[in-house]
Amino acid sequence: MKHAPTTNLVTHSRLALALALALWLPLQARSAEPAQAKGTMEAKGMKCCEETKEQRQKMMAEMRAQDAELTAQVAAMNSAPADKKLDLAAAIVTRLVEQRVAMNARMEKMHAEMMQHMPMGGEDAPEHPMMKDMDEKPATPQPGQN
Repeated sequence: MKHAPTTNLVTHSRLALALALALWLPLQARSAEPAQAKGTMEAKGMKCCEETKEQRQKMMAEMRAQDAELTAQVAAMNSAPADKKLDLAAAIVTRLVEQRVAMNARMEKMHAEMMQHMPMGGEDAPEHPMMKDMDEKPATPQPGQN
């Protein structure tokens, strides 16, 4: 009957192993699901970040073009005869207001889109790729420069 304790030990070991696997595998499956979901979310987030970055670059290019246009209008106003300056100044102010209203609407839209995709932890926000270089100002030509 020496085989009985050994058989009993093997049987108990197999049962313990089966029980451990039965308890461990569902936990592993549950912990893998959030990791897979996180990977999918990160991929979507990176795609969104790239789109936002492209939109921002496009907006910055448009702002530089607007600045160049305004600079040319100011130069034309400054070199115009006195009787034409008031009309040119009014046109410049009108254009500035139009640009500002359009820019504010665009920024509000971008802000709303960005807030949908930003991590809500607060700590991660400055590290988020979308927040890089957010304080960058458009290059504005100085009066008298071309």
